[in-house]
Amino acid sequence: MKRSLPWLPLVLALLLLPLTGCDLAEGIFKAGAYTGIIGVVVVLILLFWLFTRFSRRR
Repeated sequence: MKRSLPWLPLVLALLLLPLTGCDLAEGIFKAGAYTGIIGVVVVLILLFWLFTRFSRRR
């Protein structure tokens, strides 16, 4: 019997995420502290916007 593994690509993607995170952190440190701070603020604003957008629908 042939088994389907639809979750295998998801597991592989989750295993590769820390590698890209390290590359991202290295790039931020090379760019400078202010660039990192601006990047974190932009991500936090985006997360806050998404959270408020989906929480209003309930």
